[in-house]
Amino acid sequence: MKNVGIVSCYFKNNYGSMLQAYATKMILDKNNIPNETVNIDYNIDFIKGKKNYYMSQIFNFKFILSKFGMLKMKILIRMNKNLRKNIHIREKKYKEFRNEINLSPKMRSYSDLTKYAKFNYSDVIVGSDQLWLPVNVVSDYYTLNWVPNDINKISYATSMGISHIPNKYNNLYNSFLKKINHLSVREKDGVRIIKEITNINAKIVCDPTLLLTKKDWEKEAKKERIIKEKYILCYFLGNNINHRKFAEKLKKETKTIIVSLNHADEYVKYSDIYADFIPYDIGPREWISLIRDAEYICTDSFHGTLFSIIFNKIFFSFRRYDSKSVSSTNSRIDSLLELVGISKERILTGNENVKKILEYNIDYINVNQKLDILRNESEKWLINSISNYDTTKCEYINIKDKFMCTGCSVCKNK
Repeated sequence: MKNVGIVSCYFKNNYGSMLQAYATKMILDKNNIPNETVNIDYNIDFIKGKKNYYMSQIFNFKFILSKFGMLKMKILIRMNKNLRKNIHIREKKYKEFRNEINLSPKMRSYSDLTKYAKFNYSDVIVGSDQLWLPVNVVSDYYTLNWVPNDINKISYATSMGISHIPNKYNNLYNSFLKKINHLSVREKDGVRIIKEITNINAKIVCDPTLLLTKKDWEKEAKKERIIKEKYILCYFLGNNINHRKFAEKLKKETKTIIVSLNHADEYVKYSDIYADFIPYDIGPREWISLIRDAEYICTDSFHGTLFSIIFNKIFFSFRRYDSKSVSSTNSRIDSLLELVGISKERILTGNENVKKILEYNIDYINVNQKLDILRNESEKWLINSISNYDTTKCEYINIKDKFMCTGCSVCKNK
């Protein structure tokens, strides 16, 4: 039996990226579907594609400004010995976890990918993460254009990352989206964009990490507590100081310490000042443990918010970007909260009154019910989209014309 190839952002040193890649593998393993993640370490065509996109933006001041923080971080890592040492400790933990993902042989070009897929894959799944940002569409890997036409193409919970696609890329999006046999996204903006560009109705499904339950993730987390005291976990990717000052006010009000995962995406000097404990030996498994054991969570991260919900935590989300930012991905969190029935009052600016905010309770009984429904429907949609799955071994009926499946699950034989 051929494998299902998984096209994901497994290689990025980011907790959300690695865990969503791992979750996709886990859900296929759970359903006894042979799979492997496509290995594009040092893929020449992918690297060239990204370089070409960045070169095309060289005179785009807003784009360059949006990348300044990450560029500054790279420079400081080279110049600051202590920072370089700490980041290396974290990267070592990422590498350890990455080794647990079943990777294919390395593919150095798209031509190599095409040849390998032809003989080894019955299906290829792309998702989730922000894989359909313009930079990724231009670099032409996450489009699945390299996959032979006779192989079943599936998009699972893939994110556009932004709320509007520049008009000059419409033809590129239209071309590859129409070639995908089963099309799903994780946000309403993605549904709207695909409808506008292709007139296709995409299915909304949950992020792969939500396909696994709290119990599933507890098994994957480190068992022991990392921090013995009660704490506020701060996981900020952006550089907004007000968000960190809110955590300080929360600390004062709740008499808990602040544990901060600093400089995850860009360097923020204030992060080294406001936190009581700054661990760096935190890989994805330790990250899950920190969320599991936290009293409160402050984050501007999509997956930080998502895992807070999985573990039914008191959390406060913040908008990482200004609404006018060219890099804004704010809609991801908006869509997530709406899907599980949590008020947008959880999304803060940092200037709020802490006492008042603490009065906003989350009805996790209702949230968990909605999440269970979304999880079950999403898993059914994914499984029914896979062509080589033996439906005699599961509860899902076999749909002969899978292209017409919307994932509504009405046809499920109960």
